[in-house]
Amino acid sequence: MTKGMTGLRKSAILLTGGAILLMGCDTSPGSLTDRLDRRPNTNNAVVESAPRPKPDSRGLITYPHYQVIVANRGDTMNDVASRIGMTGVELARYNGLDPNYMPRSGEVLALPKGVVIPVGSTSVAAGTSAGTAAGTNNIEAIASTAIGRAGNQQTAAVQQGPEPIRHVVEQGETAYSIARLYRVSVTSLASWNGLGKDLAVRTGQRLLIPVVEDGTPARQTQQVAAVEPAPGQGSITPIPPSAVEPLPEPVEEAVVPDSPNLAAERTPAGASRKLLKPVSGEVLRGYSNKPGGNEGLDIAADKGTTVKAAENGEVALVSSAGGNSKIVLVRHPDNLYTVYSNLSDVSVSKGQNVSRGQSLGKVAGGSPGFVHFEIRRGTESVDPTPYL
Repeated sequence: MTKGMTGLRKSAILLTGGAILLMGCDTSPGSLTDRLDRRPNTNNAVVESAPRPKPDSRGLITYPHYQVIVANRGDTMNDVASRIGMTGVELARYNGLDPNYMPRSGEVLALPKGVVIPVGSTSVAAGTSAGTAAGTNNIEAIASTAIGRAGNQQTAAVQQGPEPIRHVVEQGETAYSIARLYRVSVTSLASWNGLGKDLAVRTGQRLLIPVVEDGTPARQTQQVAAVEPAPGQGSITPIPPSAVEPLPEPVEEAVVPDSPNLAAERTPAGASRKLLKPVSGEVLRGYSNKPGGNEGLDIAADKGTTVKAAENGEVALVSSAGGNSKIVLVRHPDNLYTVYSNLSDVSVSKGQNVSRGQSLGKVAGGSPGFVHFEIRRGTESVDPTPYL
């Protein structure tokens, strides 16, 4: 009886000591389960990653299907956005960040498709005023698009080699689980995306998955079927359940649709009314944001018909669009622009304030006669129909 009691006491002491040791373990930066999931796995060995491509002078890294921009030390969201003709609010909104967010040095921010890199875009750090540069560059980019002179836009060199997968962070994912999913080191994942020391990621964040050292894109790990080892060969280390169950089915490439630009469909800030239609004719050709599509509305109007300003604003540009046709660009509050093409007898000049319904000029003609009308928020065209 005494011997049995002694054995029970020893077992209790061992169990208690094990619990104390477990409670005293350092579980940072994640939970104990997360740390166990990071144990080396012979079936999912980490692959060597190549260094991230160097950005250009504006911080841009351009791939065939998307672009990202890298923040410099001390940058604000406005500083980063001004280098590509956007506003800090637009860039922050697309990345799910507060406009007052201060990006880290080397942090990678995603850019929406169709960003027009303005002519003469320069870094604010080089001495350019952010507000002035952004406003001037927007005007140049919009005019260049409207007139159709692609050569006036500053182009970015497309990276050679494989295009990295972009992974959109889902709720509950960590830098460790994402690195394990693609069999890359968490260090290289952090380096490619400019993550902080805490390796924190946020839901909806777009992460670049490092390219493998041999020049091929990383791929998601495949689940390995259990194999019964031959006698004497030992057992194969299993994949921890927590490393497999939460992960999606293996795919070749993570393709994520762009977030809808809700701001493009809303009434301009401070406006309590719809914009005025520049002429009263029917729409001959509607808006399309597809490649090669119409970035505005072609509205029927006889030659000589008065073209009216859609809203109060300031004339930002009057320019020739070829032949006798001219283009008028009017700036409105909230980074909104209206563009009027195929005009003649223009009656306004750059810098002049115009009021809603004021004559800008006459319809130049055509067969049939028409006015091409665009609405742009920054450098991006939006469908004018909800505004009119």
